[in-house]
Amino acid sequence: MRASTLWSAAGRGFVPLICASLAACGSGDGFVGAGGAGGPLAPNFDSIQANVFEPLCEFCHAGANAPAGLRLDAANSYALLVGVSSIEQPSILRVAPGDPNNSYLIQKLEGTAAIGQRMPAGLPAVPQADINVIRQWIADGAQPSSGAAGPIRVTSLSPAPNTTVLSLPSSITVGFSRDLNAPSVTTATFTLVRAGPDGQLDTADDVAVTPASVTVPGANPRSAAMDLTGVASAFDRYRIRLVGTGPAAVLDLGGNALDGEPLLLPSGDGVAGGDYTATFRVAGALATLTSIQTNVFTPRCSGCHNGVGATLPGAMNLTSASASHTALVGVASIEVPSLQRVAAGNPNDSYLIRKLEGGPNIVGSRMPLVGPPLPQTTIDSIRSWITTGAVQ
Repeated sequence: MRASTLWSAAGRGFVPLICASLAACGSGDGFVGAGGAGGPLAPNFDSIQANVFEPLCEFCHAGANAPAGLRLDAANSYALLVGVSSIEQPSILRVAPGDPNNSYLIQKLEGTAAIGQRMPAGLPAVPQADINVIRQWIADGAQPSSGAAGPIRVTSLSPAPNTTVLSLPSSITVGFSRDLNAPSVTTATFTLVRAGPDGQLDTADDVAVTPASVTVPGANPRSAAMDLTGVASAFDRYRIRLVGTGPAAVLDLGGNALDGEPLLLPSGDGVAGGDYTATFRVAGALATLTSIQTNVFTPRCSGCHNGVGATLPGAMNLTSASASHTALVGVASIEVPSLQRVAAGNPNDSYLIRKLEGGPNIVGSRMPLVGPPLPQTTIDSIRSWITTGAVQ
């Protein structure tokens, strides 16, 4: 098991294209939590990271293709959990410091969440004694690890640098190596632009994106959030910039400027100063498997469906166009065996399309299970690919 996705029926049928805030990929290996490589589970972030997130979650939730952009490796998990809204229930934080009962992480582990099933899916429940340790960490304020030495650095970014997404995310979250001076994080020091008609950044037709807000959440002062609610999604190349130079710069509580160079994760060359920039692309899928692979299967599926192991999700290999073709085209659905996942020439009787579009003729929930459905334009491109023979 790895924490990743809510299955409509664990390990059965067409697999969702997006993974949930905290859920499980049933990879077939058992629970390996407390007392693992990280030593006895203790109510602190480092112990929970070593004993829970790394052995149980990081298999799926790591790297540029992590489901829903939720990376639970050591560099990213704190910034993307603490003080961050759940995708399934945006009114609830994944981890609400001081309030374990209203932390979505706890609700999913204990099976009390209003949406979906208890996690890990398809495996024994995490022992309540271990959940109680996580509860205690949250009740104590969900404190992070001690801050790293040197100037403040960018340690996490969602969406990940150099990735492609199907629509503009509702927010951009940045994690830092220590607490921020909140007033220094503004729409002037945390910016987003898109390339505009010529498709090139740093030209005259660049378009500045105006966010609803830029804030440092009180629940997690080591993060900054750009709220893009109400911003229209445009197919384009986007650039995020965090300012570390000049009189207006992102600062830590000691007044030290952001160390934004080199432009990697984590950032930093050890010297305060230097802007941090990263790009991502919003692109729709064309009616070819190559484009669908690039814009749907790779960024939304391959983090879990990687061809590893004998059970779902790893056993469904969606890491390349050839692997996806083998896993989908002409393969019977497990949920509805009378249908093929992809029936070449017949999108209406392809279970993939039915799961993407929803409706009464499916088992379980519409996919993707969390977040907004795929844009209909993207589904239509998948339909067209199937209609023309679902060729590789």
